[in-house]
Amino acid sequence: MTALLTPTSTGTERDGRPVPRWANRAAHLVTLAVLPSGLWRLPLAFGASMGMLETGTPVHVGTGESVYIVCLSIVAEAVALLTLGLVRPWGERVPAWIPLLGGRRIPPRPVVATAAMGALFLALIWGFAFRNFPTLPDVEWSHDGWYALFLACYTPLLLWAPLLAAVTYGYYRRRCRD
Repeated sequence: MTALLTPTSTGTERDGRPVPRWANRAAHLVTLAVLPSGLWRLPLAFGASMGMLETGTPVHVGTGESVYIVCLSIVAEAVALLTLGLVRPWGERVPAWIPLLGGRRIPPRPVVATAAMGALFLALIWGFAFRNFPTLPDVEWSHDGWYALFLACYTPLLLWAPLLAAVTYGYYRRRCRD
């Protein structure tokens, strides 16, 4: 295939192989699974306690912690958005607008290795971070509703690693088979 996408292409084929529908949906679900936790953190960064208590008083974070929370939310969503590269054209060829590299084919094996390591790393992070979940013995809540909101926003993060692993497998099957 000489061009990344032909003018009559539907946008679902690159390197001559279609992106499976399930992989496309799973890649988009990754971004949606990460979004609620970031949205939950942002009010905390701007002064809302989100129902969390520290020795009976509402939690308030300092300026440094606020910057960290905002950056964490942005970086987490940006990394989650990279999953879309496993099902979109820019994950197979460098976009044409990038100087010197534009239009070059991206070798699939390093992409697969990086994504697989990311899925493993995420599984280890969430395995550790959620080890006491949903009890969270170190956190005190002002009301059960705040705790329920926290659970609703953070539980989807558990989907990130397996969804990324599945999309990575789909990318591998599509791009690395001989």
